[in-house]
Amino acid sequence: MNQLAIPLERHCLDNGLKIVLSQDSTVPIVAVNIWYGVGSRNELPGHTGFAHLFEHMMFQGSKHVPKNKHFELIERAGGTLNATTWFDRTNYFETVPSRDLELALWLESDRMGWMLPAMDQEKLDNQRDVVKNEKRQRYDNQPYGDWDQRLQALIYPKDHPYHHPVIGSVEDLDAATLEDVAAFFGTYYVPNNAVLTIAGDFDESQVMDLVQRYFGEIEAGAPIPPLPGDSCLEPIIGDTVREHVFAEVPLARVIMGFRIPPYSSEDFAVAEVSRALLGMGRASRLYRALVRERRVAKEVVTYAFPLLTNASMLLTWATGYPDSTPEQLEAALTEEIEALVEAKQSEVDRAIALTETDLVRALEHVGERANLLSMFDLYFDDPDRLNHEIDRLRAVTVEQIRDFAASQLGSDNRAVLVYEPKRKS
Repeated sequence: MNQLAIPLERHCLDNGLKIVLSQDSTVPIVAVNIWYGVGSRNELPGHTGFAHLFEHMMFQGSKHVPKNKHFELIERAGGTLNATTWFDRTNYFETVPSRDLELALWLESDRMGWMLPAMDQEKLDNQRDVVKNEKRQRYDNQPYGDWDQRLQALIYPKDHPYHHPVIGSVEDLDAATLEDVAAFFGTYYVPNNAVLTIAGDFDESQVMDLVQRYFGEIEAGAPIPPLPGDSCLEPIIGDTVREHVFAEVPLARVIMGFRIPPYSSEDFAVAEVSRALLGMGRASRLYRALVRERRVAKEVVTYAFPLLTNASMLLTWATGYPDSTPEQLEAALTEEIEALVEAKQSEVDRAIALTETDLVRALEHVGERANLLSMFDLYFDDPDRLNHEIDRLRAVTVEQIRDFAASQLGSDNRAVLVYEPKRKS
């Protein structure tokens, strides 16, 4: 597989908005992608859920765009759009036919620069109810739906910005005032806290004129305030911490989480390869051992969360069969994870190849290409880092994997979350 060679240009407007351009005329579509440097980690105590609430508010109209018109205009043009909220950022994105690039830029600029005049109590109340309903459907009333907030609370101490869930609490959402929401917008939804990426088929001679026309007059905000709470964190938890939940779930599930180096660390590549080695594909250690050989699990999953603030987390879970016990699942997971200290070169080579392939396949889509360029610019001030991702993965050695397993995946750095079906009385 060849090294990546994604073309890109960087610009910065006078108001601090960073621009990344990546031209590709293979097909006549273009992606417009904005990352704002605000996520749940920026929320003050008592204001949890604000970042996610704003993801919804941003589609409720701005000074020149009526409520829900953003969706209507993009979809009428044949495009797609969405937004997501995460711990460290919020992103908004459209993919449209090339001829409609100007439309997408106008819509994004209007809600960046002129959303406050259109914000009112009715919209806040409506979207607060939408978010609360989403929380009930996706988290509260879904089997295993609260796993992330439970695991975060085990891995990160109470004052850490990652301790609380991205969705926030109902109490904080209910207490939110229009003034609170306006202040949050004015603090974080400013050009000097954002990256705009345009990837795909566009006219290179005109694109910056369009960006300047629509975004250039938006005023910069004040410097972004420091993170609330206490971001200081030991590299490991210090013990095995656990929670056992009897819930309305169909099958037992054991989730293990580990505190690992932050995404900004060079060691995060080792975590990514370890994650692939453990649980990526049917030849992975966990699938082979728990699903095919022991037959105690019907599903295994692994993630390495790319988080910035002092520590990320790696997690894995195994969902059992009706006759599987939590004790069987935990013992099998523990045995395979601890055996990573004896990882083989052939396993590491396979895991690196799988991770590379995932990346290259994602980059075939202009929307994902734009998303990754925005991420690397916002997180590292270096979108060209994307072109060196394969080198970063290929540099991981079997010795590093073994050391990572010994230092980060042991019993002194383990959070165990057990879900067990409620016992019938």
